[in-house]
Amino acid sequence: MTKSSKSRRMSPRSRIATAAAKAATWASRRTGRGSGGMIGGLIAQKLDPRILGQLGGGRPAAIITGTNGKSTTTRMLAAAMRAAGDTVATNEGGDNMDAGVISALMASPDADTLVLEVDELHVAHIAADLKPKVLLLLNLSRDQLDRVGEINKIEGSLRAAVDANPQATVIANCDDPLIASAAWDAKNVVWVSAGGGWTNDATSCPRTGGPIIRDGDDWYAVKELPGGGAFRRPAPAWTITGDGIATPYGTTIPLDLTLPGAANRGNATLATAAAVELGAEATVAATATEGVDNVAGRYSTVRVGDHEVRMLLAKNPAGWQEALSMVDRDADGVVIAVNGHVADGEDLSWLWDVVFENFGGMSVMASGERGTDLAVRLLYAGIEHDLLHDPLEAIAACPPGRVEVLANYTAFRDLKKAIERRAAASESERS
Repeated sequence: MTKSSKSRRMSPRSRIATAAAKAATWASRRTGRGSGGMIGGLIAQKLDPRILGQLGGGRPAAIITGTNGKSTTTRMLAAAMRAAGDTVATNEGGDNMDAGVISALMASPDADTLVLEVDELHVAHIAADLKPKVLLLLNLSRDQLDRVGEINKIEGSLRAAVDANPQATVIANCDDPLIASAAWDAKNVVWVSAGGGWTNDATSCPRTGGPIIRDGDDWYAVKELPGGGAFRRPAPAWTITGDGIATPYGTTIPLDLTLPGAANRGNATLATAAAVELGAEATVAATATEGVDNVAGRYSTVRVGDHEVRMLLAKNPAGWQEALSMVDRDADGVVIAVNGHVADGEDLSWLWDVVFENFGGMSVMASGERGTDLAVRLLYAGIEHDLLHDPLEAIAACPPGRVEVLANYTAFRDLKKAIERRAAASESERS
């Protein structure tokens, strides 16, 4: 189908909204005010509240959601579908609310398949417009309470989205009881054992209120479900193992990811299972996930003066714990940068849920706008450290060599921009 034929299917109001949005996106990029990933979508939705469904056009769509790993899994699934021969519309910049999704669809009007990261609180209404073929549910854990609220509220919202989309195949992480609860009543569900390293937020059953008991890889609720029967870890069709991805077909696909960490191996398994539901071949999909080497700068290594800096992003206790497990203990320095803007969560009490105690013996710098809060936490953890609020200055103060940087959302974003500006200035001086 050509772009022009798709345009004829759109309402006049949607066509006007799309034209205005494209002009705003162009102006944003032209003036250097931004990438245009949000402004176009905001304007389009303001002019036509129904534009999302119009832009979707009934094409096969996958919605990826969860507390952690959305951007990475979305990038992996998009790579898998491209390897399978599809053209893909995706919001790989991480803009995962309405405006970002709308902008992604406007940017790729002729794409065969939609692969979209969606914020947990926005899944229900975006799914109502796009009628996805696949709903991919990663994990649920405590996020910024002042921004998104209690975790059972999120589980309830996802459960409602599953119930409202019987046409969707739900790809769900059976190692997370909260995700299992959200997907429990799905008409079509594919269970994936992707791992569940953070268990602190899934100690009680959202369906019965009773405790969750863990026994090795298994878990179960003490209380029976209201209609009778046990709420227990479902048997997975797909499983991540030390050898690779164990498939429903009795085979194991070797997996050698570029990205670090056990969580990313689980993300690759979920992405592979979702790609198969979208028509890809399992081996092709799994191999494609191996080629993902960074996600909007995350996991990337950059040169900053005398330092080779690896950038890791973490946004909540579960994400921080996973990121901390990736830190190279042989690195010459560690910079931990924390801000407290709305996008980060202004309440930083979660710092006390993160285990910083195992950084003894490393050169640690506390940094970011809320570096003082972090410094207090490190003091109580018994970790020797210095405090420099500017992350670039903190990197410069580390011993020469390799530096691991862990930062929350806006601290990561601002540091990335500062490094890019510094590199551009150096290049300009040389030329």
